[in-house]
Amino acid sequence: MSDFTNAAKSATQKMRALFEPTPLQRNDYLSTKYGAEIYLKREDLSPVRSYKIRGASNAMGKSLAARPDQTRFVCASAGNHAQGFAYACSHFGVQGEVFMPITTPQQKIDKTRAFGGENVKIRLTGDYFDQTLEAAQSHCSEIGAHFLAPFDDPDVIEGQASVAVELLDQIKDAPDIIILPVGGGGLSAGMTRYFGSTAPKTQFRYVEPKGGASLTAALRQGGPITLNNIDSFVDGAAVARIGDHTYSALKDVRPEDVHLAPENRICETILELLNVEGMVLEPAGALSIDVLDDLAGDVKGKTVVCVTSGGNFDFERLPEVKERALRYAGIKKYFILRMPQRPGALKDFLGLLSPDDDIARFEYLKKSARNFGSVLIGIETKKAEAFDDLFARMEKAGFDYRDITDDAVLSEFLI
Repeated sequence: MSDFTNAAKSATQKMRALFEPTPLQRNDYLSTKYGAEIYLKREDLSPVRSYKIRGASNAMGKSLAARPDQTRFVCASAGNHAQGFAYACSHFGVQGEVFMPITTPQQKIDKTRAFGGENVKIRLTGDYFDQTLEAAQSHCSEIGAHFLAPFDDPDVIEGQASVAVELLDQIKDAPDIIILPVGGGGLSAGMTRYFGSTAPKTQFRYVEPKGGASLTAALRQGGPITLNNIDSFVDGAAVARIGDHTYSALKDVRPEDVHLAPENRICETILELLNVEGMVLEPAGALSIDVLDDLAGDVKGKTVVCVTSGGNFDFERLPEVKERALRYAGIKKYFILRMPQRPGALKDFLGLLSPDDDIARFEYLKKSARNFGSVLIGIETKKAEAFDDLFARMEKAGFDYRDITDDAVLSEFLI
């Protein structure tokens, strides 16, 4: 048994002073859908609704064991790490400062304050996380505090491995496949290392948001690199650069075992789980389930564990999630229509719609043209193929249009 394995087991035992093991639940709906025995490791049901409490508490506890006089800690986070950090500060009775971007939603600020109480001070600084991180690290150096990293720290990785320790205690036989979300890599690094020494026959599949595929880029380049642009929608996993320590544990992962989840498809998965199972998952927490469609052939007839990494979903985002899910399903589209400036033109267009076509948006963009005006139209229907018929009718009637549903630039400005 490796030193890492023993350390992960010890960390898991110490966590029992903070919280009970998160459930491992067989999911009947997913098992039937994919013809497999599918279990969910419910990290969304931890006290802070994510696994981040594990790494934060382990790293903080080990720091205090090594230096009992070190009672000040600092972190930078706008989400789950901040809440895990705050919970750990309250448990250990130390003073912590959480640096958050000024743009952090009030809900996340309030939850962090609730978990930390008088032991945590929140500082809002910087419009972007990189600015927040720089301010936090600079302040930490000035006051001689301990900076608690969100993922790229051996003690944090060791703490996240406690998910693997619990999982093997909760299941009869080691699973055939474990599906893990990847952001900075702390969870995936810890679990991969632990299973590598305790249940090496278990296979892993990793999933990243398509707009933040830092592990994919690192495996391609042979080392961590910083992505030029990321889509921050999957805020719990959209990381521009995977950690050096985490990459060291994942560098031998086969590139074909890393899968990318489109952000709009993740929205479909969030809604499916909410409507069918009553589960509330944040975008990062839904990653491991979202990729099941891509892995349907691999998982059939096998025992599979999906780690649902977090459930801190802000319901103010629900309209956006619904919108993106409809667009991914192909049943909602936006287009710019050149509307002839003549009496009856609008009536002619409306006559082309079927009873299932619902106008969700109608806005004149330009009325100054003498012969034509530009109109932004959003239409929702029941079946994706209905748009082929609608567009054919429009073309036959002489209406000129441009589909901008998947045009990132125009969508950002117009929709």
